Amino acid sequence: MNLILDALAWIFSPDRLTGSTPLPAAIGQHLFYTFLSVVIASVIAIPLGYYIGHTGRGRNLAVGISGAARAIPSFGLILLLVLLIGVTQKPLAATIAFVLLGIPSILAGAYAGLEAVDRRVVDAARAVGMTEWQILVKVEIPLGLPLLIGGLRAGALQIVATVVLAAYVTLGGLGTYILQGIPLRKFDMILGSAIVIVALALVLDGLFALAQHVVVPRGVTAGRPKELRTTSTRRRAAVGNPTV
Repeated sequence: MNLILDALAWIFSPDRLTGSTPLPAAIGQHLFYTFLSVVIASVIAIPLGYYIGHTGRGRNLAVGISGAARAIPSFGLILLLVLLIGVTQKPLAATIAFVLLGIPSILAGAYAGLEAVDRRVVDAARAVGMTEWQILVKVEIPLGLPLLIGGLRAGALQIVATVVLAAYVTLGGLGTYILQGIPLRKFDMILGSAIVIVALALVLDGLFALAQHVVVPRGVTAGRPKELRTTSTRRRAAVGNPTV
């Protein structure tokens, strides 16, 4: 309990606003690499996922690559890319590693969202004369958006946790305090930075969860509960007024 109090005291200490690495600056660096990597991964994974989900082509390959990519050790990937690209290009190497780790979840969310759309809805859209592009944009993407947001949510959490390792290649972020605290045995610094990282991940998770709820089409959320209430009311009425 004393260690937790010491960690909280470390977080809210005025000293965290000064020094070579102020806490707000470290949080800013952490968020910068996180959002940059999520954006780049989305630009790559979402169009590919939509193509796979709409056409059904390459699904097995995408599933295999996504599963294999999740098994790649994050720290080893970062160090490998730094060595391959060069120590003078550490930000580029680290960003590529973060992007590669975020792509599988986003890709899975994109094609799974389209695959989850009821095929009867798609057939009905074709029956009324919609083109394949119109079906994709006006039917499949809106209905599959919650699962895409879920994929973005998982990818962002994967990246925000992995950005901690950026400190090992001197790129800053919240992992810097952990790296500095271990040899000095400053456990309040280590636990305090870990608490900040967890809080940051929880905030991002909450924002994505809210977005996932908001993007559900109104007709999907409004129709079923009303139908259930109507059915339930009719059943109660039938039970309360039996036919003689």
